Amino acid sequence: MQLAIIGTGYVGLVTGTCFAETGNNVVCIDIDEKKIESLKQGKTPIYEPGLDVLLERNIKEKRLTFTTSLEDGIKDATVIFLALPTPPGKDGSADLQYVLDVAESLSKIITRYTVVVNKSTVPVGTAEKVSAALGRRLDKSLFDVVSNPEFLREGVAVDDFLKPDRVVIGTSSDRARKVMDELYQPFVRQGNPIYFMDERSSEMTKYAANSYLAMRISFMNEMANLCEKAGANVDWVRIGMGADSRIGKRFLFPGIGYGGSCFPKDVQALAHTALEMDYDYKLVNVVMHVNQLQKKILGAKVKNYFGSDLSGLTFAIWGLSFKPETDDIRDAPSLELINELSAAGASLRVFDPEGMNNVRQIMGDKVYYAEDQYDALTGASALIIVTEWSEFRNPDFDRISEVLVHPAIFDGRNVYSLDKMQTLGFYYESIGRSVVHPKVRETLAMPQGESPIRERGTLD
Repeated sequence: MQLAIIGTGYVGLVTGTCFAETGNNVVCIDIDEKKIESLKQGKTPIYEPGLDVLLERNIKEKRLTFTTSLEDGIKDATVIFLALPTPPGKDGSADLQYVLDVAESLSKIITRYTVVVNKSTVPVGTAEKVSAALGRRLDKSLFDVVSNPEFLREGVAVDDFLKPDRVVIGTSSDRARKVMDELYQPFVRQGNPIYFMDERSSEMTKYAANSYLAMRISFMNEMANLCEKAGANVDWVRIGMGADSRIGKRFLFPGIGYGGSCFPKDVQALAHTALEMDYDYKLVNVVMHVNQLQKKILGAKVKNYFGSDLSGLTFAIWGLSFKPETDDIRDAPSLELINELSAAGASLRVFDPEGMNNVRQIMGDKVYYAEDQYDALTGASALIIVTEWSEFRNPDFDRISEVLVHPAIFDGRNVYSLDKMQTLGFYYESIGRSVVHPKVRETLAMPQGESPIRERGTLD
């Protein structure tokens, strides 16, 4: 099938590359000339495991091409995907400017029947707006507009696309349904479902899914805070809860708040949609409030230990991206922590395997960018763990202890067991668990072999 993908951001690039991998001829379109030239050379602008291999292979096989020309890019397309940014406005609403502007442009150059697909995360009613924009110049027989939300998780987006849990397609057109069904059949050969529904329900499904997952995260963060006050261990609480088949184990790991390209924006957009429809969606608003407060938890722990004035102190931060296996720092808790500790007078030495260049663009020389995780420790009064990259899970603790001015670790992701920290002699604060003092042993530690590996969230 001949496909055009408009927008080569995270979603557009993964979508285009994966469709090419299944034999389709795909043209990816973007107005950024430097990005397009780089992509033509097989260089991906984002870090996503496995994407570079597929990109290079499909460019070589000439199934995947790139252009800055909208007219050239869509001229042979049977299906056009809109994978454009929908950034949040000041009121939390999704900005549809890019989507509707492209729809307006397409209305001038489409000459035969084409399925136009909203792949961007968009609010309820967007399919109707895109249809209206196209219909100002095009006969209704020349197009159908379909809602096809993505459910990709950064860090495993390629696998999620090639082996989806489900595919959601919103359309009221039998003709468009047949095209989309044919397109997605190679991805559901193992029996995972394609759900066809109306456009508005499809659009709402994406917001509902992400907001529910964000709610689970915020619930567990609140539970962790309560466990600390009650003397309970949130790890045991999580395990006991997750064993209930009605609840399940996923998205129950506490931490220091969610971030990324998807959850913050989508929860805000759902709240704004509710306001537009004169509905007070109290739970969604509470989720956002809890998340914002949770991002301050780690800074508060550091200040409680060292005092509110951190002048003259240096701290090492491991992890900057909002989660492992991505360089995405959008709404990352690390940014809030850096600003808070810096404002209190602290100097910061930071390390992240992939996210440092993105942080540098925002923070400049406000922090020291370490060569590696151990370089970050030099002269540091304590280690602060913000993102649970695999390489942080079993570090050289003897080296950490030797370099740190104080043998103190503040862990925002519960990477280490309490027993291990007690044995190693660290002062150790985590989330929802007892504080480990070098001479105080935790009565109930984590079960043997338990590893707090969090689920990865979806992206826009």
